[in-house]
Amino acid sequence: MKRCLQLAVKGLGTVAPNPMVGCVIVENGKIIGEGYHQQFGQAHAEVNAINAVADKSLLKRATLYVNLEPCSHFGKTPPCADFIIENKIPNVVIGNMDTNSLVSGKGIARLTNAGVNVKTDIMEEECRQLNCRFFTFQEQKRPYILLKWAQTKDGFIDANRTENSTQKALQISHPASRTLLHQWRSQEQAIMIGTTTALLDNPELTVREVEGNNPLRITIDKWLRIPKEYHLLDGSTPTLVFTAVDTPSVHHLEYVKIDFAQPVVLQIINELYKRNIQSLLVEGGEQLLNSFIETNCWDEARVFISEKIIGKGVPAPVLKLFPLRKENSGTDELRIYKNLSPQP
Repeated sequence: MKRCLQLAVKGLGTVAPNPMVGCVIVENGKIIGEGYHQQFGQAHAEVNAINAVADKSLLKRATLYVNLEPCSHFGKTPPCADFIIENKIPNVVIGNMDTNSLVSGKGIARLTNAGVNVKTDIMEEECRQLNCRFFTFQEQKRPYILLKWAQTKDGFIDANRTENSTQKALQISHPASRTLLHQWRSQEQAIMIGTTTALLDNPELTVREVEGNNPLRITIDKWLRIPKEYHLLDGSTPTLVFTAVDTPSVHHLEYVKIDFAQPVVLQIINELYKRNIQSLLVEGGEQLLNSFIETNCWDEARVFISEKIIGKGVPAPVLKLFPLRKENSGTDELRIYKNLSPQP
């Protein structure tokens, strides 16, 4: 099962909204085939692993390990449970049940009814953590939400700037941290900033320092103050703008009208759920980050602490939690926080 997880994580950033799945086939204590779900819409892990077995006659004596329950329905591909049965694999070991209502025990039932010996809940917590985005989406009907910011050693995320200021954003984090951020962007389905950050920094919010897919860009622009020539509105990659104004959408630029008299964060995450967006990386600034924290609508926070000291500026958000772990990123310290009881 550990090998399944090692294989599955290779699909991070390429298989969403599908879960990450790895599969290993063992006969007489030897791995005879393995595979993982590589790309959304393409073959699932079980199919890739079975197809990798050179001598198919061995399958009749083999055990198939997979970190998530094999699917039992026709989607982009045929049911994996049927393919396992067709190849007469007698034993299947599963990490997690799939809580997607289309599967949710149906794959296990199909295998069992066909006479397959099925064992479940192996390394269950590790398997759930790997697919935390998928399970959050299926069970809580919202995307998995990650907060990210960089702050100085004395607790600021930027110098004090106004929208008319020509002062550039304070470069807080180490270059290694900025590269890591681009890697995170490539792994999540959507990325979000607020109006002030868009106006002050004119960010691209794309993946440039690593190879990978650009996330869906999201911003809030209540009164359409972001200039048309800014990167976010250039149509280079799909972008959503939440606004109070009726505005026609154009190629790669969609305006979504919401009611700003109602909770904005909840309206946004409900809209993303409808669009099958399973993960959201919130990059700030201060007001937007705090709005997610205050509504307790977040799952994970990744905070870079630099060695810079500036004395005054825009205060960093405060999490009244101990970090789950700390890592070094260049000269920065990266602190990872988990919200153990997020707003459902």
